[in-house]
Amino acid sequence: MRTRMLATVTAAALLTLAFPSAAQANHSWGGYHWARTANPFTLQLGDNVGSQWDSALRGASTDWSKSTVLDTTVVAGSTNPRNCKAVTGRVEVCNSTYGNNGWLGIAGISITGGTHITKGYVKLNDTYFNTPQYNTAAWRNLVTCQEVGHTFGLDHQDENFNNANLGTCMDYTNDPSTNQHPNQHDYDELVIIYSQLDSTSTVGAAAAASGPSAAGDSPASWGQLVRGSRAHGHSIYVRDLGRGEAFVTFVTWA
Repeated sequence: MRTRMLATVTAAALLTLAFPSAAQANHSWGGYHWARTANPFTLQLGDNVGSQWDSALRGASTDWSKSTVLDTTVVAGSTNPRNCKAVTGRVEVCNSTYGNNGWLGIAGISITGGTHITKGYVKLNDTYFNTPQYNTAAWRNLVTCQEVGHTFGLDHQDENFNNANLGTCMDYTNDPSTNQHPNQHDYDELVIIYSQLDSTSTVGAAAAASGPSAAGDSPASWGQLVRGSRAHGHSIYVRDLGRGEAFVTFVTWA
């Protein structure tokens, strides 16, 4: 079984995303970023994971904190892992048996003002990670690193499972051995994303609540298919939430 991953976003009237087809100079995810008034800023990662995930979560936090524009710190979780509702101003990371639904991980972010992230969450699906194929440190490291990276506004560097590994967790692969950590390209992209400061902050206690706090676990909750198909390997679904908000789900199929 090839890896299956999803990235989700709630956005204010924002129904399009930019996806690179291969490693290139810019792999920002739709221009999304945390508003902040200074760099580096510190983002809290809520620990709602079991002991089997602690090493992967703390490793991802250490890796991403090597960026010159952001730091992360692992703190006590504030949500039920089954629902994994996001908490304003931070990212909640959860694991549970979310079901045989085709994905290993989900990263979700709520957006205000078109591009500013106000909260995020990561779901790690033990339905697959409890199987021999995925119950390895390498797979846990890759998926945790990638999904946490999405909550900063990073997209994938490469979405072809069969290409040679790029040495980054932001690269889709059938072999996670050399794709467990960020690479310099990811750190360079974060500098680009966070080069311009904001007049307000959406990080921590300074943030204002915005958007839904959790994603569904199946296509029935994703809304209308607006681009791609399972046959093409990529799909975008849009769920209109009213009041100028939408829920957008980016799916990479096996």
